[in-house]
Amino acid sequence: MLLAAVWAYVVPPVLCAATPQEQEYAQDGSVGTGRQSEAGAESAKSAVVTAITSDITVDGLLDEEVWRTAPKIGELTQREPRTGERPSERTDVTLLRDANNLYVGVMCYDTEPQRVIGTQMARDATLTRTDDWVTILLDTYRDQRNAFLFSTNPAGALVDGLVFANGQSDMNWNAIWTVRTRRTSEGWSAEFAIPFKSLSFPADRSVWGFNIARMIQRKLEEDRWSGARLEVDLFHVSEAGEITNLNGLTQGIGLDIRPFAAGRWLYRDATGKDTVTGKPGLDVFYNFTPSLKLTATVNTDFGETEADARQINLTRFSLFFPEKRSFFLEDAGVFTFASTLASVPIPGIPATGSDLYPFFSRQIGLLSGEEVPLEAGLKLTGKIGRTDLGVLDVRSGDLRTVSAKNFFVGRVKRNVLRQSYLGAMFTTGNPALPASSSTFGTDARLATSRFLGRSRNFVLNAYGLRSLTEGNSSRDASYGVSAEYPNDNLQLQFIWRDVQENFRPALGFVPRRNVRVLRVGGSFNPRPKRRRFLSVQQMFLASFYTRHTRLDNGLVESSDFYFTNFMDWHFNSGDAIHRLLDPNIVYERLFVPFQISPGVILPPGEYRFIRWKTHLTTASKRRLLGSIQWLFGSYWSGDADQFVGSLTYKIPPRFNISVTADQTFATLPQGNFVARLLSGQVNYAASPFLTVSNLIQYDNRSRNLGWQNRVRWILQPGNDLFFVFEQGWIEDRSQDPTRGHQFRPIDRKVSVKLQYTSRF
Repeated sequence: MLLAAVWAYVVPPVLCAATPQEQEYAQDGSVGTGRQSEAGAESAKSAVVTAITSDITVDGLLDEEVWRTAPKIGELTQREPRTGERPSERTDVTLLRDANNLYVGVMCYDTEPQRVIGTQMARDATLTRTDDWVTILLDTYRDQRNAFLFSTNPAGALVDGLVFANGQSDMNWNAIWTVRTRRTSEGWSAEFAIPFKSLSFPADRSVWGFNIARMIQRKLEEDRWSGARLEVDLFHVSEAGEITNLNGLTQGIGLDIRPFAAGRWLYRDATGKDTVTGKPGLDVFYNFTPSLKLTATVNTDFGETEADARQINLTRFSLFFPEKRSFFLEDAGVFTFASTLASVPIPGIPATGSDLYPFFSRQIGLLSGEEVPLEAGLKLTGKIGRTDLGVLDVRSGDLRTVSAKNFFVGRVKRNVLRQSYLGAMFTTGNPALPASSSTFGTDARLATSRFLGRSRNFVLNAYGLRSLTEGNSSRDASYGVSAEYPNDNLQLQFIWRDVQENFRPALGFVPRRNVRVLRVGGSFNPRPKRRRFLSVQQMFLASFYTRHTRLDNGLVESSDFYFTNFMDWHFNSGDAIHRLLDPNIVYERLFVPFQISPGVILPPGEYRFIRWKTHLTTASKRRLLGSIQWLFGSYWSGDADQFVGSLTYKIPPRFNISVTADQTFATLPQGNFVARLLSGQVNYAASPFLTVSNLIQYDNRSRNLGWQNRVRWILQPGNDLFFVFEQGWIEDRSQDPTRGHQFRPIDRKVSVKLQYTSRF
């Protein structure tokens, strides 16, 4: 509560006390329509959802009579490039509902319809910088923190995700819904149908938070209904408007049953034997209340999961790989913790390399790269009043090296003030050892978009954690604070945290221990008032300092000082000079020998070197786009050049072909080495519901060449067929070296999964 008291002193009192409307919300679940926004200048935008009884055919045409007669939500406003002005193109948005669905009809008028950009059709495509798009946010609890996200482009791609903590997002979440789009002589239209059974919401409230944004990519123009200010990102749910007439909604009995059948064929080259396995399984989703959902899984199978993008580790510390399995991704935002919420303000700025996760779901079901079978899992997520709740319990099966185990995670967050929370987390279970292990701690996030009475964002995070493992009884804690001032023209950041040497959360991820982390930095990002000045949209001048100090002896273990020079420009065309000879001054102290590459061992001692970075990219909206990055200069005890390049060619909206190369050439007194990582993708979308993706990867550290072919056929939303083929080859260097690279096949795998959803 000390943090909340300090916050009440810093933030204007009107923002800390509940408004009359918020008091009403706390008592009976309703929200007054005259709510004042945090900016305080005008009432939040409000619109009425029209209740209908007639049928809607979701085909993108918007040709039913009700689409023409129902009221529109009002005009959008330009956020970029001319903040506050009327959009250059008109957008009409209409909201309807029947007993089962919320319908959103969007007509995107365009005076040059032939220049509308829609290059991707695949499920969960990345649209932000490539296509025209429309994105919807639904803050069903009206808590100004969390929202459901639905997005599409002129090609009809289905993109969905979760927004949490008023700015963070999880784009791996998938819901059952549909959208259809049509190109017309006047622009393009989109027709969304979002089932109420796919959402969580309070049963007794008639007002939801709502926002919608449209991107006109060729103009780099974003138009938004509410909160059209440069300091406000679309994911800032606190700036959303509201929609009314949502009373009487129902989810039926709130039960989804999803049986599935999964089969797998595996051939191992080492033994020459193949294995065929198959099993049925079941996923069950039940809403105890419209805002509290239970997810259960039996005989869990993840054979359809996408392959990880490979990384070559040239550091002394563990690399982070994101979660991709559907069961763990559902409602994952509730399990986030303040120790991970400090962001990288500008892409390209080195990360701290020491963000820790008290709960990291990849520790369950994966051990040393090998899949561990999961027998069953239960997850309870949702809200009780102003409290977010997350409970996870998973039972793993037997493996050759470990016996069956049980894992438990509990998370609670109490929402306070307008955008803040106080939370706690507890985990227990140890995937790798028979010894018991548990982690517990608390965190707090205090945030406002009205800092010191101005329309500015400010966020303060704090946390404290302790891990208890048999055999360790001291120096097993981690704690820290961070502060961010994340605004358009000025971004500031401060991070301080301690990670003690025995802090080992068995269900978490900790890249570095026995360190004190300090990070300070900022970025000044002016936008030329005269946009014709070299056609520059925005410039970035940044400087960040990061230091890791050993806790046991007080010596600096590593530090880096990174700053940009005058040439970090983003142009109105979408092209960018991200870096031009930016220096990164690095200090490293080795207390023990470090093998940076096989056979190349750096001795203990101090190392000082400077890396220079240049990075150029072309606009993602183009059919042919590229990126080139060159890092050079001194490196540890010698020198190194690193080249990172990518090239993508799109044949809209079905084909997307890309190649990427990341190669480091190092010359050190201890030995020379080359680290090479090559990858390519060939993706095809027959429709938004049938996609084929191919990922090919090679790295010279493992000498493994891998190919994954993944087919996803959405028979209808909720019913999916997956087919995954994986083939590996190993580079054989025992053959005649004059014949160049030679590969021999190794393991081969085919996975098939069919799932069907029944909703009650």
